[in-house]
Amino acid sequence: MAVLQCFGGSLSAIELQKYLFLFTRKQQDNKAFDFIPYKYGCFSYQVQWDISALKTKGYLTENDNVLKISQSDNYMLMLDMFDQGYLRQLKTEFEGYTKDAVIRYTYQKFPYYATKSTIAESVLADFPESLEKIENQKRHFTEPQLFTIGYEGVSLETYLNKLIINDVHTLCDVRKNAYSQKYGFTKAQLQKECEGVDIKYVHVPQLGIESEKRQELNTQADYDRLFDEYEKTTLKDNTEALQYVRDLIKTDQRVALTCFEKDPKQCHRSRVAAALMRFDDRDYELKLL
Repeated sequence: MAVLQCFGGSLSAIELQKYLFLFTRKQQDNKAFDFIPYKYGCFSYQVQWDISALKTKGYLTENDNVLKISQSDNYMLMLDMFDQGYLRQLKTEFEGYTKDAVIRYTYQKFPYYATKSTIAESVLADFPESLEKIENQKRHFTEPQLFTIGYEGVSLETYLNKLIINDVHTLCDVRKNAYSQKYGFTKAQLQKECEGVDIKYVHVPQLGIESEKRQELNTQADYDRLFDEYEKTTLKDNTEALQYVRDLIKTDQRVALTCFEKDPKQCHRSRVAAALMRFDDRDYELKLL
């Protein structure tokens, strides 16, 4: 709201995303938002969700993709002194920039965030060296690789950036029920978000653990007992599902197993990964993200 206020009370949705991104580049620690490379450059799902909430509560209106403050207040004074200073710097540097100019600036200054852009060639038509820098930021690996990743304690943007940076082609969700109270990690949401950054999403519930079995896990020994039983039952009884994941690695090359827990020792995906590493024809290594 303070950014909107500083820039006259209204901005296009794309401009607001870009200015908030540039604002967070000035913050030293605890950045207000995380961003990913997306169709129009740097993009934050959290910003998008916050805008939606502010519109619902009547703080913002939107017409033709232009956001406008509808409840006046001095939002600048709601920021701490450091953020106020960063925002004043931002206004001084970019006041008077057109939408295309601010997009071009972010693409040139932060090329990684333009790697998924569908408009980079038109925005930078007169700057071939900038397009080359963006191309050089794209991650392309030829060797097959198995990854595991949990989403506990990280933002959706940080999670997706890990996948993008490691050139993960397919995300394999091994939760029994792909539902999360953490927004962005329920099956339909996560699939849409992955596809938005060119990552295929598949759900293999056969390799999951029933939620009732995950109660009263207080020590590592508790987890170990659960996963020992899991290996002897669920994993043993679902060899076809395990083979399916193995085939995904053959065809898609770079596959990440995902579940909730940050620590792989406290997640059954570690046992799925161990089983996949025992295949005789394995031509991939394991990496924890």
